[in-house]
Amino acid sequence: MKGLARTAAILLAIVLGILLPQAHAASGLIRWLVMGLLFQVFLQTRMSRDALHRSHFVLLAVNLALGFAGWGVGWLIGGRDVALAAFFCGITPTAIAAPVIIGFLRGRVEYVVASFLLTNVVISALLPLILPWLLNRADVEGFRQVLGTMVQLVFLPMLVARIVRAIHPAASQWPQQWRNYAFGMWVAALFLVTANASDFLHAQASLPHAVIGQIVAASLLVCIASFGLGRLIGGKEFGREASQSLGQKNTTFTIYLALTYASPLVALGPTCYVLWHNLWNSWQLHRVTLRKDP
Repeated sequence: MKGLARTAAILLAIVLGILLPQAHAASGLIRWLVMGLLFQVFLQTRMSRDALHRSHFVLLAVNLALGFAGWGVGWLIGGRDVALAAFFCGITPTAIAAPVIIGFLRGRVEYVVASFLLTNVVISALLPLILPWLLNRADVEGFRQVLGTMVQLVFLPMLVARIVRAIHPAASQWPQQWRNYAFGMWVAALFLVTANASDFLHAQASLPHAVIGQIVAASLLVCIASFGLGRLIGGKEFGREASQSLGQKNTTFTIYLALTYASPLVALGPTCYVLWHNLWNSWQLHRVTLRKDP
């Protein structure tokens, strides 16, 4: 599937999700779609010390800081729900699709793959400590519940992928053969996420428009900050790659967490982020296409 077709599919998924809020009934599938996508990524990649650059650790630290900065700013401008929405936007690790996009942008894919593995593994390990505290559930039960979710959502696909690859090394080539299927799974998750948000907004007609506007604005600010800071961290050598690593986020992961532990209103934050980072990606891909044209 070419760049233009991918962009059209992303926009179509968002539009259909808005028009078909009834599809929220199938939102339980989001968890399995995320697990399937992560399994495919872990199947074809492995962490190597040689692939890590010191800027990766700066990216990780800034990724975590963006979550808390978003929470603080959100609290000041709109209260708890806006703060949590901005937190989930900022804390989201590198997207599953980021290495694919950086390949289209003629960047170094291995840099973004390392960012994906580092940020997703470390942030997933830290969220059982962070989320219960932010959600006022800082007790053993809150930690256990979030830890169980992280193990199932991230570490189980990682373990299964390692076992499959150990038994059948050629399995590392499967994701290349399944690229269009993986993209279809991601688009399906995007459709369900949008439908869930649309259903919530229809059901909460009395919800103040100001709160929704604050969440939309907070997600946009986090998106701009993420791409901008990433470019600064990467510098001349890795500017494009670091910008993509920090700016293109694994939103289906944190949307699921927001829906599970907060509310659909909070999940609206990372849902809006999907629109912002895909609009920026579409513009970047368009510019690259223009350069290729004679």
